[in-house]
Amino acid sequence: MHRIANHKEIIQKIYQEIIEGDNLGAPAGYIPNLAKVDPNHFGVYFMSTQEDNFGIGDWEKKFSIQSISKVLSLSLAYQILGDSIWSRVGVEPSGSAFNSLVRLETDNGIPRNPFLNGGAIVICDLLFSQLDNPLEDFIQFVREVSGCEEINYSEEVAKSEASVGYRNIALCNFIKSFGNIDNDPNDVLHFYFHICSIEMNCYQLTKAFEFLMDGRFKTKKGSSVLNLSQAKRINAIMQTCGFYDESGEFSFKVGLPGKSGVGGGIVAVHPEKYCICVWSPNLNKNGNSYRGMKFLERFTTETELSIF
Repeated sequence: MHRIANHKEIIQKIYQEIIEGDNLGAPAGYIPNLAKVDPNHFGVYFMSTQEDNFGIGDWEKKFSIQSISKVLSLSLAYQILGDSIWSRVGVEPSGSAFNSLVRLETDNGIPRNPFLNGGAIVICDLLFSQLDNPLEDFIQFVREVSGCEEINYSEEVAKSEASVGYRNIALCNFIKSFGNIDNDPNDVLHFYFHICSIEMNCYQLTKAFEFLMDGRFKTKKGSSVLNLSQAKRINAIMQTCGFYDESGEFSFKVGLPGKSGVGGGIVAVHPEKYCICVWSPNLNKNGNSYRGMKFLERFTTETELSIF
């Protein structure tokens, strides 16, 4: 298997150049708790299938993973329900903002993909119907795939999101009007806001995405999270939909499946080679980490290791 030569030196060089450069944008000000985060935080963690692991900067500091959690909720729903989930949510890029209601009218309440807020809310509804204790069962799944038992929700962030979550409330009720939400919208939204509030650091996130990087991955219980075909499909959706209406730009410049969150985190996966997480809270106009996007573009360019 190809070995990533001098990846540590490349990461250190790019990190130093970016931290000395501009840091445009701002944290997610529309969520009160996230608006208070220090915008100068910047961390990177790299993990390969060859165990060439390396962290730099604030990689050990926990942050709100926000929409990155949508990959994990989708994976659990896919594990439990298989391909039946695709009757409730699509797999197409939307071309719209992550919290847009526009296409739901013409699509009869079927969100275009599971990474839009509406799509993630439908996935939460599916899980709510399947799990005995949704909040506890989901966080246990995250702990299991990451191997980190201390991971938890942030009640403060969940309450902060709920206090301003009018658009998500509207999305859930609008989808409910089409019959694509089975449970009480208040219960589904409570679950959704908590999923987005999970706090992890860069190392924990790369570990949590290891099952999408390494087809040999087994949990401590000895089971696979998804089969290879399912993992391929999750990676494909990340490639085309993981950055909302900047997904094409990310694919063009970085060339990896990935997922961003408005907490400033980005996780990107090169199947069978490596996983990398970058965190920097200042967001660009599309809601993606300004420094994170720059770092990953430079990293795949200099290492010549993208999927293309």
